[in-house]
Amino acid sequence: MKWIFSLMLVLLMTQGYAQENINPFDVEVSVVQIEGRYHIQASYAIPMNICNAFSFITDYEGAKNIPGILEIKIISRVGNKVRVYRLIEEQSLFFRIEMRSVMEFIETPNRTLAFKQISGDMKSYMGSWRLTSENGKTNFKYEAWIEPDSIIPSAVIEYFMKNNTRRRFDLMAQRASQHKTVEALACK
Repeated sequence: MKWIFSLMLVLLMTQGYAQENINPFDVEVSVVQIEGRYHIQASYAIPMNICNAFSFITDYEGAKNIPGILEIKIISRVGNKVRVYRLIEEQSLFFRIEMRSVMEFIETPNRTLAFKQISGDMKSYMGSWRLTSENGKTNFKYEAWIEPDSIIPSAVIEYFMKNNTRRRFDLMAQRASQHKTVEALACK
């Protein structure tokens, strides 16, 4: 009986250690469907200064390295407003979906990045990134409302939202931790 308790304790400790290594950036994701719209909230914390973090979330064309992004380019930049064209491909269940959009981003340096779809394949897509600094880390907080177009089957959308969103934020956190650009180097 004593060895069973010891084995269980070891297994629980290694499971906790494995989970800690799987989520080193404290990634949290919530996806809730409300009346045909999806409310997504996500956050993660990276040991970097807030200037580098802002450089990361505003490196629009640098997002080309994210799986699923086929094309992304800045169309215009006027003051703190940036318009970006995006072509994204999603694979969900047995469906391959391409979505095009023109997004408008409003930058508030080292604080927020608000965005909304100006035109595209979603009925609506809007939200923001908020950055805060605490204990040598920058906290990235994402919130968005997405209303898909009705031509995409709701079961496919729900499967994607529930299964792929977490993976995307894990990847973003990992990329943020490795972010190095000329602009980021200027933050030091």
